[in-house]
Amino acid sequence: DIPDSYPLSSKRKKHQIIHGYSRYMFPMVTGFMNYGQQTVRAARYIGQSFMITLSHANRLPVTIQYPYEKSITSERFRGRIHFEFDKCIACEVCVRVCPIDLPVVDWRLETDIRKKRLLNYSIDFGICIFCGNCVEYCPTNCLSMTEEYELSTYDRHELNYNQIALGRLP
Repeated sequence: DIPDSYPLSSKRKKHQIIHGYSRYMFPMVTGFMNYGQQTVRAARYIGQSFMITLSHANRLPVTIQYPYEKSITSERFRGRIHFEFDKCIACEVCVRVCPIDLPVVDWRLETDIRKKRLLNYSIDFGICIFCGNCVEYCPTNCLSMTEEYELSTYDRHELNYNQIALGRLP
Protein backbone atom coordinates (compact mmCIF):
# COMPACT_ATOMS: atom_id res chain seq x y z
CA ASP A 1 0.00 0.00 0.00
CA ILE A 2 1.23 3.53 -0.88
CA PRO A 3 0.90 6.05 1.91
CA ASP A 4 -1.28 9.12 1.37
CA SER A 5 1.66 11.43 1.99
CA TYR A 6 3.44 10.15 -1.13
CA PRO A 7 3.19 12.81 -3.91
CA LEU A 8 1.98 10.49 -6.68
CA SER A 9 -0.44 8.51 -4.60
CA SER A 10 -3.31 7.02 -6.57
CA LYS A 11 -5.62 8.08 -3.81
CA ARG A 12 -4.92 11.76 -4.54
CA LYS A 13 -7.07 13.54 -6.97
CA LYS A 14 -5.71 14.74 -10.23
CA HIS A 15 -6.12 18.46 -9.44
CA GLN A 16 -4.24 18.00 -6.19
CA ILE A 17 -1.30 16.61 -8.10
CA ILE A 18 -1.33 19.52 -10.55
CA HIS A 19 -1.76 21.99 -7.70
CA GLY A 20 1.14 20.44 -5.82
CA TYR A 21 3.27 20.46 -8.93
CA SER A 22 2.55 24.14 -9.60
CA ARG A 23 3.36 24.92 -5.99
CA TYR A 24 6.93 23.77 -6.64
CA MET A 25 7.23 24.95 -10.23
CA PHE A 26 5.79 28.48 -9.91
CA PRO A 27 8.70 29.92 -7.88
CA MET A 28 11.16 28.29 -10.25
CA VAL A 29 9.45 29.75 -13.35
CA THR A 30 9.11 33.21 -11.81
CA GLY A 31 12.76 32.98 -10.73
CA PHE A 32 13.79 32.36 -14.33
CA MET A 33 11.62 35.28 -15.43
CA ASN A 34 13.17 37.56 -12.82
CA TYR A 35 16.62 36.38 -13.87
CA GLY A 36 15.87 37.25 -17.47
CA GLN A 37 14.51 40.69 -16.51
CA GLN A 38 17.54 41.37 -14.33
CA THR A 39 19.87 40.33 -17.15
CA VAL A 40 18.17 42.69 -19.59
CA ARG A 41 18.24 45.52 -17.02
CA ALA A 42 21.96 44.94 -16.32
CA ALA A 43 22.75 44.97 -20.04
CA ARG A 44 20.82 48.24 -20.42
CA TYR A 45 22.75 49.86 -17.53
CA ILE A 46 26.08 48.70 -18.98
CA GLY A 47 25.09 50.11 -22.36
CA GLN A 48 24.10 53.46 -20.81
CA SER A 49 27.39 53.76 -18.93
CA PHE A 50 29.33 52.83 -22.06
CA MET A 51 27.51 55.57 -23.99
CA ILE A 52 28.57 58.10 -21.34
CA THR A 53 32.16 56.90 -21.70
CA LEU A 54 31.99 57.22 -25.48
CA SER A 55 30.54 60.74 -25.24
CA HIS A 56 33.64 61.81 -23.27
CA ALA A 57 36.07 60.17 -25.71
CA ASN A 58 36.29 63.13 -28.09
CA ARG A 59 36.94 65.74 -25.39
CA LEU A 60 40.37 67.28 -24.93
CA PRO A 61 42.49 65.82 -22.14
CA VAL A 62 42.54 67.71 -18.85
CA THR A 63 45.86 66.43 -17.59
CA ILE A 64 49.23 67.16 -19.13
CA GLN A 65 52.46 65.18 -19.05
CA TYR A 66 54.35 67.74 -16.95
CA PRO A 67 58.02 67.50 -17.76
CA TYR A 68 57.31 67.21 -21.49
CA GLU A 69 54.36 69.61 -21.73
CA LYS A 70 54.10 72.95 -19.96
CA SER A 71 50.82 74.24 -18.59
CA ILE A 72 49.39 77.41 -20.06
CA THR A 73 49.26 80.12 -17.42
CA SER A 74 46.61 82.82 -17.21
CA GLU A 75 47.26 86.54 -17.67
CA ARG A 76 47.03 87.14 -13.95
CA PHE A 77 49.47 84.36 -13.01
CA ARG A 78 52.09 85.50 -10.52
CA GLY A 79 55.34 83.69 -11.18
CA ARG A 80 58.97 84.63 -10.62
CA ILE A 81 59.71 88.35 -10.42
CA HIS A 82 61.73 89.98 -13.21
CA PHE A 83 63.87 92.98 -12.23
CA GLU A 84 65.33 95.68 -14.49
CA PHE A 85 68.37 97.12 -12.74
CA ASP A 86 68.64 100.28 -14.89
CA LYS A 87 65.09 101.45 -14.11
CA CYS A 88 65.31 101.09 -10.32
CA ILE A 89 65.70 104.33 -8.36
CA ALA A 90 66.23 102.60 -4.96
CA CYS A 91 63.10 104.17 -3.46
CA GLU A 92 62.41 101.02 -1.37
CA VAL A 93 58.65 101.15 -1.97
CA CYS A 94 58.81 97.43 -2.73
CA VAL A 95 60.24 96.75 0.73
CA ARG A 96 57.62 98.89 2.47
CA VAL A 97 54.62 97.27 0.73
CA CYS A 98 55.93 93.70 1.08
CA PRO A 99 54.07 91.91 3.90
CA ILE A 100 57.29 90.16 4.93
CA ASP A 101 59.84 92.93 4.10
CA LEU A 102 61.51 90.59 1.66
CA PRO A 103 63.38 92.51 -1.05
CA VAL A 104 66.87 93.45 0.07
CA VAL A 105 67.88 96.80 -1.42
CA ASP A 106 71.45 98.02 -0.95
CA TRP A 107 72.14 101.56 -2.12
CA ARG A 108 74.58 104.40 -1.63
CA LEU A 109 73.83 108.11 -1.64
CA GLU A 110 75.76 109.96 -4.32
CA THR A 111 76.50 113.31 -2.64
CA ASP A 112 77.52 115.19 -5.76
CA ILE A 113 74.22 114.51 -7.58
CA ARG A 114 72.16 113.92 -4.39
CA LYS A 115 70.57 110.70 -5.69
CA LYS A 116 70.57 107.13 -4.49
CA ARG A 117 72.66 104.70 -6.47
CA LEU A 118 71.54 101.06 -6.40
CA LEU A 119 74.28 98.62 -5.47
CA ASN A 120 72.48 95.33 -4.95
CA TYR A 121 68.91 94.03 -5.15
CA SER A 122 67.88 90.51 -4.15
CA ILE A 123 64.74 88.50 -3.42
CA ASP A 124 64.63 85.12 -1.68
CA PHE A 125 61.93 83.08 -3.45
CA GLY A 126 62.05 80.48 -0.69
CA ILE A 127 60.33 83.07 1.53
CA CYS A 128 58.40 85.12 -1.06
CA ILE A 129 54.62 84.59 -1.02
CA PHE A 130 54.18 85.95 -4.58
CA CYS A 131 51.58 88.51 -3.49
CA GLY A 132 52.58 90.93 -6.25
CA ASN A 133 52.52 94.08 -4.09
CA CYS A 134 56.08 95.01 -5.05
CA VAL A 135 55.20 94.83 -8.75
CA GLU A 136 51.96 96.76 -8.31
CA TYR A 137 53.41 99.66 -6.32
CA CYS A 138 56.78 100.09 -8.05
CA PRO A 139 56.80 103.69 -9.38
CA THR A 140 59.23 102.99 -12.24
CA ASN A 141 57.83 99.56 -13.25
CA CYS A 142 61.22 97.94 -12.90
CA LEU A 143 59.56 94.86 -11.37
CA SER A 144 57.24 92.54 -13.28
CA MET A 145 55.79 89.07 -12.81
CA THR A 146 56.84 86.39 -15.27
CA GLU A 147 55.13 83.13 -16.16
CA GLU A 148 58.00 81.07 -14.77
CA TYR A 149 56.79 78.64 -12.12
CA GLU A 150 59.61 76.08 -12.05
CA LEU A 151 61.59 77.27 -9.05
CA SER A 152 62.24 73.90 -7.43
CA THR A 153 65.76 73.16 -6.28
CA TYR A 154 67.57 70.84 -3.90
CA ASP A 155 69.26 73.68 -2.01
CA ARG A 156 67.11 76.49 -0.62
CA HIS A 157 70.01 78.93 -0.86
CA GLU A 158 69.73 78.73 -4.65
CA LEU A 159 66.33 80.45 -4.35
CA ASN A 160 67.98 83.70 -3.23
CA TYR A 161 68.13 85.61 -6.53
CA ASN A 162 70.34 88.68 -6.91
CA GLN A 163 69.86 91.41 -9.52
CA ILE A 164 71.64 89.36 -12.20
CA ALA A 165 69.44 86.30 -11.70
CA LEU A 166 66.32 88.49 -11.42
CA GLY A 167 67.25 90.25 -14.66
CA ARG A 168 67.17 87.04 -16.72
CA LEU A 169 63.98 86.49 -18.63
CA PRO A 170 62.52 82.96 -18.53
